[in-house]
Amino acid sequence: MMGATGGGFPIDLILFGMIAAFLVLRLRSILGKRQGFERPPEPMARPDLRVVEDGMAPPPPPPPAPAANARALPDPASPVGRTLVAMHSVDSNFAPAGFLDGAEGAFRMIVAAFAAGDRATLRPLLSDDTYAAFEGAIAAREQAGETQRTEIHDIHGATIETAELRGGTASISVAFTSDQVNLTLDQAGKEVAGTDAVTEIRDIWTFERDLGSPDPSWQLVAARSA
Repeated sequence: MMGATGGGFPIDLILFGMIAAFLVLRLRSILGKRQGFERPPEPMARPDLRVVEDGMAPPPPPPPAPAANARALPDPASPVGRTLVAMHSVDSNFAPAGFLDGAEGAFRMIVAAFAAGDRATLRPLLSDDTYAAFEGAIAAREQAGETQRTEIHDIHGATIETAELRGGTASISVAFTSDQVNLTLDQAGKEVAGTDAVTEIRDIWTFERDLGSPDPSWQLVAARSA
């Protein structure tokens, strides 16, 4: 029989109610309760339409302009192009684009080495006759007490002008168009030749290589200004 208070109210019901209230409070303390400042769910990202005032999407940006020194290769069907293809048939490692990259690097090295009188750098890059001509000019400059100042500011283009295959020997002429400063100074630092103004110069350099040789290096065999 359930107990009762002096007023007849059952004590068991009061105890059960207190126990239930305690359990509810305990669960709320463990599980937590949502508060008004909790971060709401993140909305789904909306695409950036980037509309303009008239409601139309802007046109896509124009493609980037080609590099100023982009090099066009000869048409494979042209006489020069057919010769380059024949060179590749002799040496499968030969590629016109790769050759032009190397030729431009050699152009920069040779111009800088000649101005500095750096014979050690020039020797493997030049044929015997070409080295003799360059070395003679350096020696004459040194004997006169003159110095050469040459700076390549930019190379606008390097294009293959001619190509010839004689047996296994390949010969390719390249036209370089560059902005340079060329100035010769005497012992007192006075200008003897050239100018310190940037000048556009077009040179035709001819490189040769024995395609059957394991040495992949090309040598400069002729150089002239166009």
